[in-house]
Amino acid sequence: MLEKKILIIRFSSIGDIVLTTPVSRCLKKQTASEIHYLTKASFESLLISNPNIDKVHTFKKNIKEVIPQLKKEQFDLIIDLHKNIRSTQVIRALKLKSINFDKINWQKWLMVNLKWNYLPKLHIVDRYLKSLQTLGIQNDGAGLDYFIPKKDEVVISEYGLVEKQYIAIVVGAAHFTKRILPKTIKELCKQLPQTKIVLLGGKEEKEIGAEIASAFENRIINFCGKLNLNQSASIIQQSNLIITADTGLMHIAAALQKKMIVIWGNTIPEFGMYPYFKNGVQSHINVESNGLSCRPCSKIGFSKCP
Repeated sequence: MLEKKILIIRFSSIGDIVLTTPVSRCLKKQTASEIHYLTKASFESLLISNPNIDKVHTFKKNIKEVIPQLKKEQFDLIIDLHKNIRSTQVIRALKLKSINFDKINWQKWLMVNLKWNYLPKLHIVDRYLKSLQTLGIQNDGAGLDYFIPKKDEVVISEYGLVEKQYIAIVVGAAHFTKRILPKTIKELCKQLPQTKIVLLGGKEEKEIGAEIASAFENRIINFCGKLNLNQSASIIQQSNLIITADTGLMHIAAALQKKMIVIWGNTIPEFGMYPYFKNGVQSHINVESNGLSCRPCSKIGFSKCP
């Protein structure tokens, strides 16, 4: 299969976009096609340095703002990895053949609401690539991709850090019920008295990070709210171990082939979005509260425990 020009669609979020990178790589290397990607403007930095993507198209609020630009590209095929109303709008506007994947929404609904497990034992990356089998695409086993621009590489020695001699703890998550509680992070830090620790998170976690760091004098560096996403990835790349919840940085860490401990909240690995490594090798440990009858309470998350 040799398509001249292919458009991949995934609008959000950080982890979900990183999980699509095997698709762009396999398409690029196995078809020699020109690969374009459509996403929200706020996530462009995740893709702009990816050599397997020739052009990134973005929009801010209304999908209609980018349709004229997309029409000019004269694509041959759309790979819809979001499969929602917006992506359907694009497909209809461009009047092109498309390929999508099984979102297993009803299986997730049964698991969340009735605790009936009919979830396929297949990672979402494998579901993506399975949907491309009609094109002759095969999983190359190379895992996820994440490319850090040179300008965002952090010189860790400026912070008194040495490569592979510190642990990175991800403080934040998109939803409260996914986050590691501050008291849990403090307890983890107490259990690692001789270890240098860095805290990663967004602006929303800046105060929480400062509170945690202040309890341990100079042993913890609080990067929450101080780094962009690529700089946080650079800190992860140079670390020895990552402790994280089910977050976008978890998937970035997997793309960078980092060992990690994943503390699961309201979501579960069975949803098929656990860390995905090269050749199926698992370099992470899952920590779960399997005794909670309410779990999973959501396939995404809540602002408070329901």
